[in-house]
Amino acid sequence: MSPSAAVTKTAETTVPVNPDQTLKACKALVAHIKKAAAAPPKDGKQNLLADAETTVAETPVWLTLTTKNHIHENNRLQPGKIALPNPLNTSEEVSVCLITADPQRYYKNAVADEFPEELRKKIGRVIDLTHLKAKFKAYEAQRKLFSEHDVFLADDRIINRLPKALGKTFFKTTTKRPIPVVLMAQREKVDGKRVAVPKGFMVKKNKRDPTENANARPTAEIVKEVEKAIGAALVHLTPSTNTAIKVGYAGWEPEKIAENITVVVKELVERFVPQKWSNVRSFYVKGPETAALPVYQTDELWLDESKVVPNGQEGSSALPGKREQKLIKGEKPNIGKKRKSLDAEPEPAAEEAPVAKEDRPKKKAKKVLPESNDEKLDKEIAERKARLKKQKASAKKAVEV
Repeated sequence: MSPSAAVTKTAETTVPVNPDQTLKACKALVAHIKKAAAAPPKDGKQNLLADAETTVAETPVWLTLTTKNHIHENNRLQPGKIALPNPLNTSEEVSVCLITADPQRYYKNAVADEFPEELRKKIGRVIDLTHLKAKFKAYEAQRKLFSEHDVFLADDRIINRLPKALGKTFFKTTTKRPIPVVLMAQREKVDGKRVAVPKGFMVKKNKRDPTENANARPTAEIVKEVEKAIGAALVHLTPSTNTAIKVGYAGWEPEKIAENITVVVKELVERFVPQKWSNVRSFYVKGPETAALPVYQTDELWLDESKVVPNGQEGSSALPGKREQKLIKGEKPNIGKKRKSLDAEPEPAAEEAPVAKEDRPKKKAKKVLPESNDEKLDKEIAERKARLKKQKASAKKAVEV
C-alpha cells in the first residue's frame, strides 16, 4: 500500500461552495438534457406523442448530498422542507391535496371561507387521516388519488403515519411525497422548554365541536404556511450517506437553478447534517438519466483521524475487522455453534484423581435372552393345529345330530 497523505482539518467557514462552479455545472447539465431530448432515439423508433420542449420542461434537476457518516442511524419518517427563491410549483392550474389531523371540518371551513381565491382554487381536497384510511385503503383508490393531484401537503403531526396509510403508491418514488406543514399553534418556550398550561385554563367539554379547533394556528399564518410549502423543496432523510433534493427543472434558466442550489446547500447543512460541514463529502447536480456533475468536493474523506491509515502501515493492520477487534479486546467472536475457531487452541483435559473400586458406580447386568429352538416351536404349532381339527369335527357332529 502506498503511503497515505496527511489529512488536516480545515476550520469551518460559512459556505465553501463556489457559485461559479455551481453555475457552470448547471449550464452544462441543462445543455446536455436539451441536446439529449432533441437527438433521435437510438432504436430508430420515433414517438409521435412526445414533445421535446415538454419533455425538457418536466425533467427534474436533483441536488445530491454525500456525507462521511450516516445522517441518521435509524429510519426517520419526519421529513422537512426548504423554501426556495424560485418555487418549484408556480402554475395556476396546480392541484393541491391537504391532509390534516382529525377533525377535518375546521380546515375545510377555513379553506372555503377565509383563504384567498387564488389559493382556494389550487386546493382541490381537504381530508383528515381517518377519512383517508377509510376512503383510500384499496390500491386502485390510492393510484387514483395519486394521479388527481400534483402536490400533497400533510400536517406535521400525522405525516409520520402516512407511509403506512398510503404505502408504496406514494413513497416508492420521490415525485409526490407529502410535504410537511405546521397547522397547530406552537406553545411558548422558555430556555428551550415548552411552558405548561396553567391549571383550570382548559375547560372540559362533554362533546367536541368539529367546527372549532383551539389548537389551530390563525388562518393568516396557515395561508402563508401553505403557500410556502407548495413551492418548497422536500427533504426526505434516510439512514444512509446519500440524500437527493429536487431543486428545479431542465426548462429553467441555469441561473435560477444555481440560486436554488445555493439556498438548499446552506439550509441543508445547517439544519439537517450533524457536524455541519465537517460531515459533508460532496454535492453533485444531476438529471434522472444523466451523469452527476460536481458542485463541491472536500479534501477530507473521513470525519476523524481514527479511520485514516498511518504512514508505513498496511490497511489490514491499521483497520482491523470486527472479528480482529474482538480478539484484541479478549472477547470471543461470534463464529456459530457448528463452526470451530481456527485460532483457538484445544484445551488440555484436566487430570482426574483415581477412584477406588468401592466408590465406583455399579454397572447394570445385561438381560440374557433365551436361546431359540425351531424344532420345539414347529412341534407346538403342529399340536395346536391338530387340536383345532378335533374341535371342528366334534362341533360338526353336534350340528348334524
